[in-house]
Amino acid sequence: MLLTQRLYEIALPLARATSVAGLTVGLGYTVVTTADGGLGMSYTWLHDREKRSYENHYHDVEGEAADVLLERLLSDDPFQRSIGLATVNALNRKRALAFDDDGGMPLSRSLRALEIGPGTHVCMVGYFPPLAGTLPGLGAELEVIDSSLGLGDPVRFRGLLGTWADALIVTATAILNDSIEDLLAAAAPRVRTLVLGPSTPLVPEAFSHLPVDLLAGIVPLDPVMIERVVRHGAATPGMKPYVRKVYCRCRPEGAGDARG
Repeated sequence: MLLTQRLYEIALPLARATSVAGLTVGLGYTVVTTADGGLGMSYTWLHDREKRSYENHYHDVEGEAADVLLERLLSDDPFQRSIGLATVNALNRKRALAFDDDGGMPLSRSLRALEIGPGTHVCMVGYFPPLAGTLPGLGAELEVIDSSLGLGDPVRFRGLLGTWADALIVTATAILNDSIEDLLAAAAPRVRTLVLGPSTPLVPEAFSHLPVDLLAGIVPLDPVMIERVVRHGAATPGMKPYVRKVYCRCRPEGAGDARG
């Protein structure tokens, strides 16, 4: 997948310049910390876990150059890719802190930029309960697909992206199972697209080959509490006091109308 290759190449010089301070793999999220103050997260991909062996041979990576974890982003195993993506986010933390605050959910600034209102057709990849409850109240029509929950039909959903959708909200976990680029390729040129969630790599130049308008994610602020929340298997709401929500644009406003 070109996106993961681009993320890897952008992060590699940073990874070679620092070392791994900590790696915590939780049931919900994975956290990586680096010696230069980096702190990043990703969803831990555990689907089909009975079919996989995660770490056959124990190897202590803490203290080694961070590229030892970054290279896992290129793995065919989504579980290993979770660790690689968390490493990207750790290496990118300082830059991400400079992005604009996204405000509170569900009507964050990034979502308002999608111009969702009465009659807007919204396709959602990954079920976000707060959004699924709020968007219809704005008058929008919503279609959701989430393979982990058994929601939606993939063939029908791709058809809707090309003929029906005005806006597309994609969970960043679609990077882990290699589905994000196929989904974006199916979207019509007019579709306004947001990649959303704690796993989102806030590296806009990595998405320059894709029709993505906005990225919205989090920047962890408190390494002790974030690692504790992850160790305790808490879901996203448990992180809220210890993160900052930010967003950035990948393309200028209105650029999506001209894409082909």
